[in-house]
Amino acid sequence: MRVLLSAYACEPSRGSEPGVGWNRVRQISLFHEVWVLTRSNNREPIEQALAAEPLPRAHFVYCDLPRWARFWKKGSRGLRLYYYLWQCAAYCKARGLHREIGFDLAHHVTFVNCWQPSMVALLPVPFVWGPVGGAESMPRAFRNCLSFSARIHELARDLARFRGRMDPFLRATARRASMTLTTTRQTQRFVERLGCRRTEILLEAGISAEERNWLRGFAGERRGPFRLLSLGTLIHWKGFDLGLRAFAEFHRDHPESEYWIVGDGAQRKHLERLARQLAVADSVVFWGERPRAEAVGRLAECDVLVHPSLHDSGGWVCLEAMAAGRPVVCLDLGGPGEEVTGETGIKIAAHSPAQAVHDMAGAFRKLAADPALRARLGAGGQRRVEEHFAWEKKTGHMLEIYRAVTSPPGLVAGARRVAGTT
Repeated sequence: MRVLLSAYACEPSRGSEPGVGWNRVRQISLFHEVWVLTRSNNREPIEQALAAEPLPRAHFVYCDLPRWARFWKKGSRGLRLYYYLWQCAAYCKARGLHREIGFDLAHHVTFVNCWQPSMVALLPVPFVWGPVGGAESMPRAFRNCLSFSARIHELARDLARFRGRMDPFLRATARRASMTLTTTRQTQRFVERLGCRRTEILLEAGISAEERNWLRGFAGERRGPFRLLSLGTLIHWKGFDLGLRAFAEFHRDHPESEYWIVGDGAQRKHLERLARQLAVADSVVFWGERPRAEAVGRLAECDVLVHPSLHDSGGWVCLEAMAAGRPVVCLDLGGPGEEVTGETGIKIAAHSPAQAVHDMAGAFRKLAADPALRARLGAGGQRRVEEHFAWEKKTGHMLEIYRAVTSPPGLVAGARRVAGTT
């Protein structure tokens, strides 16, 4: 088939959204002829990757707003507005391409966002939307502990979702979708209220064969003090303060233990101050921001990944830890709550901050006392990644979806399935 992929974020050798875009392109182009709409500033890393590993069936079409309009997206300021306007420019480009090529299918890949429209949905071809996420909300009990600025951020996010529901282009995206893929059940309910007729849960993250082989080398019991690791941007909704408080409670009984935090962000000074207040500063290492390979490589030096995020649509680092044979302790929320099972880690209910901290500390004690349990959960994580999150297998499922939405209506099964969560 001739497939149009809309991938605003698309960059090789990256995690998160850019990694989703690149890996989706890479895998689908093995089976179909694909045209990829993406941003011009992705060109250099894409062309470098193509020089090393050509993708003969992938054709990249670079699209950006005029130079005078790009000031909107300096840093994170105005990114959502810029993205919205980019979608309009991408549609104009896509319409011209469709007249020339005649696409069989259009697929929105990135951003993984359910409350902003995808304008390629307006093309007169079957349209696949997602996986998309973003309808996950922080439990109200946890908001009461946030700083004033963090509460404003969460309120602004809620208002943006509400405003999105009123957007006629978002509703058109939902109605035009032949299939909508969502990362969580919360997002599934959100898009169904928008008018999506056929939905399915499918987590967006995956691990390539090369990355799995690399991460597999981290598996096995390590020597040294029991060490916890968190990876990510240090922002309020990642919940690293909960991880620190749980570590402090656990550390009282295990003074030789350590907690490594890799990443940087607006919350770093607050977290460093909190570590001092909790009297664990000597056992907590803030590594700051590191290149992705070095950051993920820290998994080899740690025993458990701690990922207490309060509203993640996905949790790429959870999959990387599972592929590395490391148990995951996370809150039973959002994407991580779908990725992690009782065979790969310990999920903590999120009723209140005090309860979550106490239960996380209990999980740390359980894992520290039982190396055999850590080994069993690590092996379970590797199996789960191979069975459900290998890009090759995820692509096979996506090809089935493509066939279904381009087949005559009588041949399409109407049953809803949940993929990547069992």
